[in-house]
Amino acid sequence: MQKKNSKNLTTKMLIAMVAAVICGIGVIALRENLTASGNTATWNTINSLLFADISAAGNEQAIGLFYIIGQLFVRALQLVIVPMVFTSIVLAMIRISDSRKLGRISSMTVGYFLLTTVCGILLASVVGMIAYNAGAFRNTALDLAGSQGSTGANPLMILINAVPNNFVGSLSNNGGVLAIVVTAVGLGLAINAIKEKIEVIPKFCQEASDLITVILSYIVNTFGPVAVFCLITRTCAAYGISHLKPAMAYVLLTVALLLLVLFAGYALFVKITTGLNPRNFVKKIAPVALFGFSTSSSAATLPLNLKAAQEDLGVKEEIASFVLPLGMTVNMDGTAIMQVIATIFIAGCSGYQLTFTNLIVIGLLAIVASIGTPAAPGAGAVILFTILSGVGINNEMALVTYSLILAINRPIEMLVTALNVVGDTACAMAVARSEDGLDVSKYEA
Repeated sequence: MQKKNSKNLTTKMLIAMVAAVICGIGVIALRENLTASGNTATWNTINSLLFADISAAGNEQAIGLFYIIGQLFVRALQLVIVPMVFTSIVLAMIRISDSRKLGRISSMTVGYFLLTTVCGILLASVVGMIAYNAGAFRNTALDLAGSQGSTGANPLMILINAVPNNFVGSLSNNGGVLAIVVTAVGLGLAINAIKEKIEVIPKFCQEASDLITVILSYIVNTFGPVAVFCLITRTCAAYGISHLKPAMAYVLLTVALLLLVLFAGYALFVKITTGLNPRNFVKKIAPVALFGFSTSSSAATLPLNLKAAQEDLGVKEEIASFVLPLGMTVNMDGTAIMQVIATIFIAGCSGYQLTFTNLIVIGLLAIVASIGTPAAPGAGAVILFTILSGVGINNEMALVTYSLILAINRPIEMLVTALNVVGDTACAMAVARSEDGLDVSKYEA
């Protein structure tokens, strides 16, 4: 029954995506035609009714039907992020009775996260420098006078913010998931040490986890396809051709590199680390990647990712419950790749000469900055300013080009999220295989 439901959901998601792409292309054509023929007011009316961000200034009278549907779905998923991450990690810590096994799982998880991120950064650095030296990132036409960049922050603040100074406060902030992870790990380890004296908390966490599973299954299966259609169609409507014409080299190169890693890189990683047929992985992880692409939020995708890892890929609950929430917080392969390419692109456009030392600094900052990137739409491009500040790329043209990245990066962020969530699952499979926590019969079914 679970396998049948999974296939049905996959089919519905794919149908929704194809329909959304077709509809989105039609919307782009309509938008360009109306704008070119001087009927901008007609497009503005259509946009106000269907696609407008009703939370933005100037849209107080807009209806934004597609925006509302998409946001309701994403918010419904975000509502359970904190309790889901907290309970799943506490239960994972309680279930692992062997402290040496817990240490192995933790070290392997972090090791695989770093391995995939470093490999992604190395690939992005090589490809980005080839494009940089070939002149692909020079003399890009920019017309964003008056645009302003965002304010960066020291990426090392992630270390301080990882330990919350208020327990209740840490459980009320979706943006501070790393603090929730640290809190849950600490509580789970403490319960594990004296589990014979603790009865209420483990039972409460288990019941809460079961309740969350039921709620999430209903939300995803019932509203997921409709929300995917609305989210993708609205993205096409909001980011038309005019936003993609500038910096086409950056867009095409980043998309090509992300697709390469998504479809070939992780399949190769699964093959090497597990010895299993990677085609099953690609086929079964497709709904998760599609969902991440549609929502552009690793946090919103976590429930479906946990479900797919356990039911379709055969990862045991104690491993999936630990690796995937942690990966959502610290393992951002796609974000790191995008940030490296974007940094090299901005450097090329703004006249900076990049050296091997610069690349090393960019890579290190990309690792730290990606760890500190919130699992929310658009966060990666904003955190990019941290890397630019760290390597001193901050002249006026750099800020203008950075503003261009913010303007055109939404489609790329969607693909970045797909990469992030698939990378988490690939690492979970590798850890599970090494700890005899992978049900091969489920994987091959």
